[in-house]
Amino acid sequence: MPIPRPAPSRRRFLSSSAYAALAVTGGVPLLSACGGNGGGGGGQEGRASESRLREILPSYRASDAAVEPDIAPENGSSPGYTTWIPDEELGVSVPEVPGGGGEFRAMTPLWGTPPGAGNAFWTAMDEAIGVRMDWETQDGNTYGEKLGAVLAGNDIPDLVCIPGWNLTGQIPQAIGSRFADLGPHLSGDAVLDYPNLAAIPTGAWQASVFGGALRGLPMPGAPIGGVVPYYRQDVFEANGWEVPADAADFLDFCVDITSARNGVWACEDLKWTAFIIHGVLPEKPNYFDRGDDGRLVNRYETDAYLEALEWTRRLYEAGVVHPDAVAASGDANQRFTAGEVLMFNTGDGGWHNTVVEQRTANPGFHMNAFDFPRLAGQDPVVYLANGSGIWTFVNKDLPEDRVREALQIANYTAAPYGTAENRMRAYGVAGTHYTLEDGLPVRTPQGEEEVVPETYPFICSPGHSIALPDTPQVVEDWTGWQKRNLAFAREPLFYGRQIQEPARLASINSGFEDLEDDVVRGRRSLRDLRNAVDDWRSAGGDELRDFYQGLLDEEGA
Repeated sequence: MPIPRPAPSRRRFLSSSAYAALAVTGGVPLLSACGGNGGGGGGQEGRASESRLREILPSYRASDAAVEPDIAPENGSSPGYTTWIPDEELGVSVPEVPGGGGEFRAMTPLWGTPPGAGNAFWTAMDEAIGVRMDWETQDGNTYGEKLGAVLAGNDIPDLVCIPGWNLTGQIPQAIGSRFADLGPHLSGDAVLDYPNLAAIPTGAWQASVFGGALRGLPMPGAPIGGVVPYYRQDVFEANGWEVPADAADFLDFCVDITSARNGVWACEDLKWTAFIIHGVLPEKPNYFDRGDDGRLVNRYETDAYLEALEWTRRLYEAGVVHPDAVAASGDANQRFTAGEVLMFNTGDGGWHNTVVEQRTANPGFHMNAFDFPRLAGQDPVVYLANGSGIWTFVNKDLPEDRVREALQIANYTAAPYGTAENRMRAYGVAGTHYTLEDGLPVRTPQGEEEVVPETYPFICSPGHSIALPDTPQVVEDWTGWQKRNLAFAREPLFYGRQIQEPARLASINSGFEDLEDDVVRGRRSLRDLRNAVDDWRSAGGDELRDFYQGLLDEEGA
């Protein structure tokens, strides 16, 4: 995921699918693409204290309507669902139409072609929730630009989705000044008036506290998965190959399986995988940790950061990276499905969609995620993702009854797998947007056009699950990968918290990502990177370190 420049990186990382953060909340494949560590905060510098958090956070109560998963969680993994539940067996979590017949304007990102106004899916959902939604969808690839302009103006929609990678510039400050404090409605047992919201894991709510107040309605993310290293398991099995278990053997393996003459390269850019293998700290606000002397050290200052880039540089130097990846052009996912590259990394959002796309054209296609190799015999360091990295906020100028109505809508969209509400939100109307073939759902062309371009899940979603009954192998592979790699998971020092950095230091990280890309491609040297880190310290990095240390000192941490 992006480090110094979140928006451009996230756009590249996740734009391979129209589904990226949503695939797993009810059977439809956003990019988690990136799966989501949102940096930054809103409304004031710093963060909410531990004692204040206890006052703010909603109580947790498991859903009475949810069904038991086919694959139970382990090591904190997401529950997996491989079974399609017949409509007549679905639970009901919202027994009465929640809305009062009004209208809400909602601004959300969208990857793909927006559905036409008045389409059958939106009409059915409007009837189900009891309000008319006026969707102001924006191109997800340029969403941050539009978002900044809207928040700087006077015409703020009723509901506004803000992904974590768009928490840049003045947007974090706007969250505190433009959007409502939901605490009076949701903190403590107040949330029990909204049972599906009460069933959202506490970690997702913790990541939704901005500027000392509960402001965000979360889209809970996977515990890990912002970076997933994929490989063509079908090709590997046909050749008797196995991904090396140790990073030291990885380069030689890549050389062995690359055949430029036959148009096959071992991999795409694996920088993000290298960061995990080498234990590099994640992005802000989790990019500080205590060094051996107890002093806070930033990711850019660590040996692990330099070593990960050098490891990646050797892959490029050996000629095992696809030429289009070297040039940062084209579609990595397309090269992967075509067999031109055999390994690549991206978010988890496109896994299901890619498999479905290949089902007819390439029935033997099997992509899977490989475990992060060990480094010198040491286990990889897999940092846990924050509980949510995408939120929707409620306009603070709405009257109290309208705020409560917005929360009722969110309660509907957060219905868990196995409920009628989740089925409607994820698949639309039976016979119109999907049909059943051999007991499994198949989207109709109308469903592809109206339901697949996600809108409602951005308002709020249930706790993360992997519910893909049409591709049970993906559920087994995905949950299995999570379980194995969560054994190496750890919380970063500032885990799960929104931190608003001083505005005067907002741009000091700019340029690192481009410099990283130049280093791994051999256009710049590690010395250039070290010099950039020295400049970063003098430009405000040391001041930023003192700021983060002050947050720890305030709580005696």
